[in-house]
Amino acid sequence: MTEFTNKEVKLDVLKERAYNMRWAEQEEGVIPLTAADPDFPAPRQIADALVEYIQGGYFSYTPKRGFPQFKESLVRALKQRKNEEIDPDLVLPIDSAARGMHAIAQAVLKPGDEALVFDPVDFLFKTSMEAAGAKVNLFPMKFREDGTIDFDDIEDYITPNTKMLGLCNPHNPLGKVYPVKDLEYLLDLSEKYGFYIMNDEIWSDIVYSDAKFNSICSLGRERNKRTLSVFGFSKSFGIAGLRVGCVYCQDKEIFEKIVDASLVETTIGGISSLSQIAGIACLDQCYGWLDSFVAHLEGNRDYAWERLNRMPGVKCGKPQATFVMFPDVSGIPMSAEELVEYLKKEEKVAIVPGGKQFFGPGSEGHVRICLATSREILKEGLDRVERGISKLMKEA
Repeated sequence: MTEFTNKEVKLDVLKERAYNMRWAEQEEGVIPLTAADPDFPAPRQIADALVEYIQGGYFSYTPKRGFPQFKESLVRALKQRKNEEIDPDLVLPIDSAARGMHAIAQAVLKPGDEALVFDPVDFLFKTSMEAAGAKVNLFPMKFREDGTIDFDDIEDYITPNTKMLGLCNPHNPLGKVYPVKDLEYLLDLSEKYGFYIMNDEIWSDIVYSDAKFNSICSLGRERNKRTLSVFGFSKSFGIAGLRVGCVYCQDKEIFEKIVDASLVETTIGGISSLSQIAGIACLDQCYGWLDSFVAHLEGNRDYAWERLNRMPGVKCGKPQATFVMFPDVSGIPMSAEELVEYLKKEEKVAIVPGGKQFFGPGSEGHVRICLATSREILKEGLDRVERGISKLMKEA
């Protein structure tokens, strides 16, 4: 079993290589609990597979639609771990899940179309859909007593021009997984109104022992003719810099449109050979590592949840999945954006604010905190958050 201890965190390397609001972009002494990217090295099997391939000495053109072994390994893993039945001929390896979302939007949407995006959710849904020329309508999320999403009035947000709905499952940043009945309902709406579902499952491997992930794709091939899925390897295996992702679906006609939109046939778009070799290693060799990683993250989640809920002015739900927390800090006498700047300047800890830029207007008054580090670093980061918040509340 892999150990996820503080000695495994190589801060000297992270300070050279970890960008996107992380160690390499912070002033000396700042702890970044920011972008959803692990502080731990990727599984050793990935480096070994890359070295073996590199030592072969050739870096030739790859098949435009990706290595067959990548597709076969993905299909096998999706079936074994998530009960998804996917045809390998309808899998497109691509350079990141984000690029996959862009290709899906370009394949389906055109100027004048509309798309429905939950609020809050990761900004890439809105970004990719608007890049295709669509108008994005936000569905403000409300919750039932059991914590699941209340869809009672969602049809009020669907128009004759709605051509796509964005589904983030598990949900970033709320850390929720969808029960089967809600996924069935979304498929009912897709059938009733004829829209496609952009199904983002990049977080589907990071699910805790007190929850169960249900893929919408596991509800049957026929029902998912309009479901277009993206998956990536950055969250599960820590290889964001290799840009490994894929798109898959159940319908040949729409798959060909996605291929056209991706530009892989022209070689303008596409995924590198090294990225695919890394992806194959993840799928074939690294799930044992991943299961140990999730067990470590679950301990961090429980620890952070207890600590955050003891802080004055803070309320925090317990995520079922993902390695981020999304506490409500609206009880603190400054905006989330101001709080983030204050904590970075005064306490040397960096976190991510809610709000329109990253997660939509429904995320105002919240901050996002990444848990994918050692317990020691997480403790010190939360100590600094707590110290800063306690000072602010005493001064209020």
